[in-house]
Amino acid sequence: MGVSKPVAVSLFSGCGGFCEGMELAGFEVRVAVENDRYACETYRANFPDTALLEIDIHDFLKVEEHREACGGDVSIVFGGPPCQGFSQIGPRDIGDERNDLYLEYARVVSTLRPRMFIMENVPNMILMNKGHFKRAIIEHFRGIGYSNTAFVKVSAADFGVPQTRERVFFFGTRDDLHLGGDLEEVAGAILNTQKVKRHVSVWEAIGDLPDAVVHSGEVSVYPMPDKPSEFQKKMRLKDRSGPFSLRKKRAKKIAFSADGTPELHNHHTKEIQAKRAHLISLLRPGQKANSLPKEIWNGARPEKWRRLHPDIPSHTILAQMHRDLSEWVHPKLDRWITVREAARLQSFHDGFVFRSSEWQMLKQIGNAVPPLLGRVAGVLAIGILGRMTSAEGDAPSSVDEKRDILVAAE
Repeated sequence: MGVSKPVAVSLFSGCGGFCEGMELAGFEVRVAVENDRYACETYRANFPDTALLEIDIHDFLKVEEHREACGGDVSIVFGGPPCQGFSQIGPRDIGDERNDLYLEYARVVSTLRPRMFIMENVPNMILMNKGHFKRAIIEHFRGIGYSNTAFVKVSAADFGVPQTRERVFFFGTRDDLHLGGDLEEVAGAILNTQKVKRHVSVWEAIGDLPDAVVHSGEVSVYPMPDKPSEFQKKMRLKDRSGPFSLRKKRAKKIAFSADGTPELHNHHTKEIQAKRAHLISLLRPGQKANSLPKEIWNGARPEKWRRLHPDIPSHTILAQMHRDLSEWVHPKLDRWITVREAARLQSFHDGFVFRSSEWQMLKQIGNAVPPLLGRVAGVLAIGILGRMTSAEGDAPSSVDEKRDILVAAE
């Protein structure tokens, strides 16, 4: 008899990076909610067994079928409300209607009453308007029965993602459950056990991928390097290392031909004009536009052009790649990075195949929670769930369910 897994509900699911990570940590993602039809196309291809609701978050749980799909034993609600209203890249408009989507997230938590929640966003959320949103979020969750709410700021590079992506996780536990310790201290101790000893560099992440690219919609012959890095072994379809087991990578099946031969999907990128190709040929590894000759560039907005450095993690992969890839020049070749290379830098393994147009694929990848970072959030949640007891000192549910939570954490 198999061990059942703690149940999760995913909000603002996107293409599924956070869900991939939570599954790696040991959760069953029972329901996912996403309203972007292009992201849903990718999600369905990679999570055919998950109930995906292609609806606006405001409509979730408004009909009985949604509640029935979730069941009555939800351990956690997780997700990342759109962050453009908070992002340093965007206008940082305090009145941006997307800033209030955490209220819809909280409505779902209040309705489903999971044992805990985890909500991901950009660090600027805790800084914007002198901490207004940070205080508002914590106070709101306390008001709906999650008094023990905290947040932690993390860098994806510290957890094996080849990218210096900084994010904030808000998390809290239901008031009738006791943790037996300070939530922030417990979270910090769990996270410390997950940190890598050394950051993964760009070249360690993508160095095994072919120099040549294909047209959008085409597939490549799968590369066979002599000595793949440890990170590449995590990503590659025929290697085993870390949390991505061969079974997990092969389970999606969409990265293999009809006869079971592995194929390299999404190794294509935007076309580049001769003038731009010449410009980026002048960029050395790690350099920005302000390093170019004055007759080529006036030095304004140095991040407009940027070549990745092969020996350190990438700077943040962003959704704006779909409009312009000039900030993500290949570390050694005079071209932009490909969709697959961007996915590697976000820690999506090669079995995770992106659907829709190239424009939409890049947007999906930039918006995603890196799966390895999502896994860390899941490990954090498993650790907290395994420690919680009811107000009377008993297990939060049945003895068998608490055992299942602890087994999933192993």
